[in-house]
Amino acid sequence: MDTISLIQGNILTPVVLFFILGIVATRVKSDLKIPEAISSILPIYLLAAIGLHGGVEMRKTGLENVAIPILVAVVLAIALTVYHYQILRRLGKFNFFDSYALASTYGSVGAITFSVGLIFLRNLNIESEGFLAAVLAVLEPVSLTFCIFMVNRSILKQKKSQISKTGTVNEKEVSKQSNDRDTNSIVDAAEETSHSMRKILHDSITGKAIIILLGSIVIGYLIGEHGFASIEPVFEDMFAGAVAIFLLEMGLVAGQRLGEVKKVGIFLLGFAIVVPTINGILGVVVAYLMGLSMGGSIMFGLLLGSASFIAAPAVLRTAVPQANPSLYITAGLGITFPYNIIALLPIMYIVASKLYA
Repeated sequence: MDTISLIQGNILTPVVLFFILGIVATRVKSDLKIPEAISSILPIYLLAAIGLHGGVEMRKTGLENVAIPILVAVVLAIALTVYHYQILRRLGKFNFFDSYALASTYGSVGAITFSVGLIFLRNLNIESEGFLAAVLAVLEPVSLTFCIFMVNRSILKQKKSQISKTGTVNEKEVSKQSNDRDTNSIVDAAEETSHSMRKILHDSITGKAIIILLGSIVIGYLIGEHGFASIEPVFEDMFAGAVAIFLLEMGLVAGQRLGEVKKVGIFLLGFAIVVPTINGILGVVVAYLMGLSMGGSIMFGLLLGSASFIAAPAVLRTAVPQANPSLYITAGLGITFPYNIIALLPIMYIVASKLYA
């Protein structure tokens, strides 16, 4: 099956069609809305289902077999984030804050994209390693925390440089604050940055998405297959339907963002497609070399090729307020997410098929 045929077949699946329906509903100005109670519970349900499966699989596989994929994923996430930043800053000519915000968005992972990937494999009757849910949980905060640390570190470095040269800090240039400070302010700045990083790290690790995902992994590990059997009808049989309804909501949101796609510029449009493709194929190859199954390699590639459009905006709006949210939200949700679920998954499947032939 060639790539075009696979993409066409992928489009005609329930989850993708529900996503397209959401976009169409928005563009025709329908009053279709997902009730707030349902839109709030669906992400929790999906993360819990992914985590439970991951925990059960980790118990079957053994913790020692999970350590290497997690370590490799973390190293790759940080390395890719650095190269994202260099591309955006040097080639795209984005400012310092937007470059780091976009870099962390594409260095982080998309749990919803991960859910769609599982459905994609299920439709093809392909199994994947359930412990990749643990990789998902670890990668979620890594890139965001790393980039925020680098932003704060750079701001503090600029403050030190200005103080050493002039004895004062030009806060308008450095951090958009109004008042200059004397030399003693460097101590306050250092303490402020340290406190900020501790808070960001705490919020990243204790955010509801990470807590429910990690907690579900632990629960799945403790109960094993026998314990999971009692809740399987809820967390197995209903999973595909829940993903479809959530994709309907994502389609509604993405439809609202389509008008902003032309505003992000040709460079960012290309970045939001080319970079996930390169990262995804790299992930497939690395997973193959690590000895993961064909399904596992596709899911590992999807982790590296996805962008965070839920967790990242929530963190970045507070941690890097100088960055333009329209850029990283529109790029992640309006461009990369549709591309990933419609085209990148089939592309990675083709690559994996050739590797595992």
